[in-house]
Amino acid sequence: MHLSTRPILRRAALVGAALLAATAAVPQASASAAPDDRTVARGGLSAVIRYTENGIPHILARDYAQLGFGTGWAQAADQVCVLADGFVTVAGERSRWFGADAAPDFSLSSATRNLSSDLYFKGVRESGTVERLLATPAPAGPTEDLKELTRGWAAGYNAWLARNEVTDPACKGAGWVRPVTTADVAARAFAVSVLGGQGRGIDGITAAQPPVAAGSAAGPTALPRAGGGAQDPATGPATDPVAAAEAAREFFDTGRYDMGSNAVAFAGSTAANGRGLLLGNPHYPWHGGRRFWQFQQTIPGELNVSGASLLGTAVVSIGFNEKVAWSHTVATGTPVSLHQLALDPADPTAYLVDGTPERMTRRTVTVPVAGGAPVTRTQWWTRYGPVVSALGPGLPLPWTAQTAYALNDPNAANLRGSDTALAMGKARSVAGIQDALKRTQGLPWVNTVAADSAGGTLFTQTQVLPRITDELTARCSTPLGRATYPASGLAVLDGSRGDCAIGSDPDAVQPGVFGPGKAPTLRDAPYAENSNDSAWLANADRPLTGYERVWGTVATARSLRTRGAVEDVSAMASKGRLTVADLQKQQFANRVPAGDLAAADAAKACAALPGGTATAGDGSAVDVSAACGVLAGWDRTTDSASRGALLFDRFWRRLTASTPAKDLWLVPFSAADPVRTPRTLDQAAPGIGRALADTVAELRAAGIALDAPLGEHQFVVRGGRKLPVGGGTEALGVWNKTEAPWNAAAGGYPEVTQGSSHIQAVGWDGGRCPVARTLLTYSQSSNPGSPYYADQTRMYSEERWVTARFCERDILTSPKLKVVLARERR
Repeated sequence: MHLSTRPILRRAALVGAALLAATAAVPQASASAAPDDRTVARGGLSAVIRYTENGIPHILARDYAQLGFGTGWAQAADQVCVLADGFVTVAGERSRWFGADAAPDFSLSSATRNLSSDLYFKGVRESGTVERLLATPAPAGPTEDLKELTRGWAAGYNAWLARNEVTDPACKGAGWVRPVTTADVAARAFAVSVLGGQGRGIDGITAAQPPVAAGSAAGPTALPRAGGGAQDPATGPATDPVAAAEAAREFFDTGRYDMGSNAVAFAGSTAANGRGLLLGNPHYPWHGGRRFWQFQQTIPGELNVSGASLLGTAVVSIGFNEKVAWSHTVATGTPVSLHQLALDPADPTAYLVDGTPERMTRRTVTVPVAGGAPVTRTQWWTRYGPVVSALGPGLPLPWTAQTAYALNDPNAANLRGSDTALAMGKARSVAGIQDALKRTQGLPWVNTVAADSAGGTLFTQTQVLPRITDELTARCSTPLGRATYPASGLAVLDGSRGDCAIGSDPDAVQPGVFGPGKAPTLRDAPYAENSNDSAWLANADRPLTGYERVWGTVATARSLRTRGAVEDVSAMASKGRLTVADLQKQQFANRVPAGDLAAADAAKACAALPGGTATAGDGSAVDVSAACGVLAGWDRTTDSASRGALLFDRFWRRLTASTPAKDLWLVPFSAADPVRTPRTLDQAAPGIGRALADTVAELRAAGIALDAPLGEHQFVVRGGRKLPVGGGTEALGVWNKTEAPWNAAAGGYPEVTQGSSHIQAVGWDGGRCPVARTLLTYSQSSNPGSPYYADQTRMYSEERWVTARFCERDILTSPKLKVVLARERR
């Protein structure tokens, strides 16, 4: 593909010549001459990268391969160590470099040990799974444009490695920092696709082994019971339906994930100028390979999109263009199903389908291990997917002489996620976004919220889900499935019956999944919002119903974050005359829904304690009288300067962890009033005094004043400087989510592990350029030596924003403009 890039490239060349001296200051990049059409076309792949404030690259290229090249180069410049670590993961070589028993960073799977991670990912590579998916024709497989983009990304990453010295101490001089192939990049995309499915079951997949018959040389296999003790290898334990249902509910509870998000789209009817507005606030890890990275991609006449991608991917996954903006939130759809196998009495590695035995497929994998002998293990695969021995520690799935369980994950056949993102980047309206989702069907575990310049809005849960209908589960659920499906959407189907096979929808891109016509979808509502609950209350006045249980629940209690978000955005929509500035205010409002519901009653319960004392968990009496006034006077926010926020936070975490919701509230949940119920804290709840006593004792022991400003004890340290961080935890229901491990000895919450990440507030004013403000909370680079290691983190601490530069005139007039020609040597 050759498009008319000459005018823009020539303008970039003129600017590059004028700023050539400054170009050398670009971190981890080089430029030897101003780019023009001849240098861009000569000697292999190349791209022009224009850096503006905060190290944000604007990548300009003539085709997809060269756009990928510039993207791979620029990502490597900022994140080479994190990227290289991820490529070690998908190569199945973590045990070789870091030891078998160490834990991965959980960015590409939920494996708890390097060894189990390696056994799975090396098995994926040796089985040719990724190569087969790459070879699958579109639309079931990736498009040619995406293949070119991926090829270019690998070449750009490799070219940066060849041209630059790694200075990040996390991997400087490390042997595991190596060039990559297109298949390596695709393997990383595969890992992202199965994060919610096979990626969460890796420990169970790699541990699953057939039972050894009693009397054999090895003796009988003693597998742990769910409730303790051992089980007979022939029959296994009796399943406790109540325990299984609760374990499945917890396993698939989006509120427990380290990925979350809020997003809201406002229609033109609510805006000051009749145009749409979008606020995206993803909650993702602040460290490791699941970070976002900001950039703009431009192929003149073909693609012009700005936003952020997950590291290692070559496309803008959340972002905006001239006409439309979108964000994603982690969805409640259960992306997997289980199939209970009836085993051949003569062979536990064969299973029966309609009475006919089928042998499992062996996948034997050998993993090199640092300082020890290689480890060889066999995995077992069926027509439904791999045999799995557990989903998390709470839901064992024992392989006995009679029964085993296979995990069906349709996203293991989905390498289309980046095609979906690419198609969305080209969309010109919310209708175009919806069309992109329908055509590609590549999103594995997220919802989409969008707004456009014409005033349209969209919420849709168009994700790849197994086609599990309520009718199918009624016919085909095993006893275990009859417990897990209502509780969590996890179906456990009878794998011995052919009539229990998962069917297909005619509008589905791949077999065994729902077509996009079944996805819960809301168009052109005054607002459309999601905070990781189901689709039901995307708009409280237009609730979505009628979808199968596997998509999520209807008429059930919402999280405090959802309740607070719906209260906030519905009030904003009712007020009207909204602007991008109103979105910015919402992001940093830091209102605490839990505080509005319970702080006043907690203060009254505190004041009513006899003698101002309460009994702590260890039985000691604690004077909590000083806490009563602090709770009463707290401003109900988690601003950095808020006094009382830390006290309430520590108290509330304890109270909700120890007291069931039914014992906390006097007014129970009502589906007729889901935003306002449950409410009214029961001041007589016995857990209140204990939680107050334990909190007061904890803070006093740490030398922390009960009314200390939150930011003194919720902070990050960058470059030796302490940066206060506002926001609050999932338990508090704060929009601006901040999750940090408690470390009293280090001052409280001394490092954020997850929370608000790539934030964008986008609107339009009728001109050619969108009105966009962005913020990457943890900054663009992981290298502490980079000037872009903490700059946006300081801005986040101070609640300041980046003014996005999207149009050419804005890019080329940036006072921080630096132009780099990234070029492949041949």
